[in-house]
Amino acid sequence: MRHDLRYLDFDYSEDGEGTGTWDALASVTPAHWSALRAELLLVLDWAHQRFGGQRGPIEEGGDWDYDLQTLQEGDCALHLHYEPCEGSAGQLHAHSTAQPPERYTVSLSLSGGAAFGAALRSQFGLD
Repeated sequence: MRHDLRYLDFDYSEDGEGTGTWDALASVTPAHWSALRAELLLVLDWAHQRFGGQRGPIEEGGDWDYDLQTLQEGDCALHLHYEPCEGSAGQLHAHSTAQPPERYTVSLSLSGGAAFGAALRSQFGLD
């Protein structure tokens, strides 16, 4: 089943060895934070369930990998951690050091080989 993404808009690049990288940056108000978290979980759960045992740094033989970061706004430092659960949906833990920020800004980078890229494009309708 194909899923269209509303908040994560990926840009694609490729290195000389054929490894593709999809980078997304999303910034939302607190009213849309739950929806962005749901999209992050959707993408990361799909990747772990479809290619889970093959995750790792590409340069060390992994078929795919990801990097999830938050950008600090004001005095609030937000930290995200994705925890996959075998056979079911994972969890996205968010920890902040102060009051909730006015905006939540998150970057997600996915990288992988041709099989991962083809499946990712098909699943989420990416160009």
